Amino acid sequence: MNDTTATRPVPGRRRCGRAVAVAGAVVLAAGAATAAAVGFGGRGTSAPDVPDLPPATARVVRQTMLDTDEEPGELGYGAATTLAGRVAGVVTRVPPAGRVVRRGKPIYRVDNAPIVLMYGPVAAYRTLAPGVVGADVRQFERNLKALGYGGFTVDRVYTAMTTTAVRRWQRKTGLPQTGQVELGRVLFAPGPIRVGAVTAGVNQNTGGGQQVLRYTGTGRQVTVRLEVSKQRLARKGVKVRVRLPEGTTVAGRVKQVYTVVQQATESGGEPETRIEAVVSLGDPGAAAGIEAAVVTVVFTAARRRDVLTVPVAALVALAEGGYGVEVVEGTAARHLRVETGLFAKGRVEITGAGLREGMTVGMPR
Repeated sequence: MNDTTATRPVPGRRRCGRAVAVAGAVVLAAGAATAAAVGFGGRGTSAPDVPDLPPATARVVRQTMLDTDEEPGELGYGAATTLAGRVAGVVTRVPPAGRVVRRGKPIYRVDNAPIVLMYGPVAAYRTLAPGVVGADVRQFERNLKALGYGGFTVDRVYTAMTTTAVRRWQRKTGLPQTGQVELGRVLFAPGPIRVGAVTAGVNQNTGGGQQVLRYTGTGRQVTVRLEVSKQRLARKGVKVRVRLPEGTTVAGRVKQVYTVVQQATESGGEPETRIEAVVSLGDPGAAAGIEAAVVTVVFTAARRRDVLTVPVAALVALAEGGYGVEVVEGTAARHLRVETGLFAKGRVEITGAGLREGMTVGMPR
């Protein structure tokens, strides 16, 4: 259906006082439209005299409206985390970039003894030894149990039975059988890790907190940075579509949303606040073979089903406040008050008494 059709003016009639609304969904939605006011002479729905017809018309259409926006995103493995060396000695082996490490496996070696990955949300921050109590003890014991070591109760207390199990684990892993877990011997991460970049070389001294490598999770995800004004697009749990470089589209979902501050790139510049959205892929296999790429993320901020719409330019501002449309019926025209809803892609949702699908409304010159 065409949005606009030419209409011939009625001969012998002189035009007067038609309102012209400024087109543009963003301007009207912000309430900053510039338009001439059309008065009803009261609160009625029709003007007493419309001596001329509009120069063009459009139809009132029933449709589903979508408030969508496309934003660039970075496909990768997410933000990298630094692994600092806490165990003193000489680095004797480091992994290659891209290696995936799982629970119980060595990440790198110091004095030929492994630094081991285990799973959990609590970062290692102290030596674990008999008598120590806390959530980190429970976390470590859960990992021992998952690796096949038993004979102790998984709880918050590092007991003599825990010590015995730790010695068995140390013997099998190639560590000194002290029964204690020194700070830095274990890295706790939420799950398997992927080595992103190695920053310490073999034969380097470590142990003072120097950066050894940087790692990420193993899941593919997309990171999108939005202007604050577009915060409505990125809400946790919202479904999106991700368009990959070769044109394939895959479903996704906003997993996390952060507010980040970008420091100014130039001296004296002001920091800039951005909204960062992390999007997970519904089918991670769709990105197989793509190490890193710029993709397009299609956000849908709002969806309005089965609503009446007109072009934004068909709205006229009313002297009494609010908006209306000029309804054209044959050789006559009248103004009808409407309430506006969603603005999207040059159209606006409208409601009002007497409004119906298929009506002809006036358009500005």
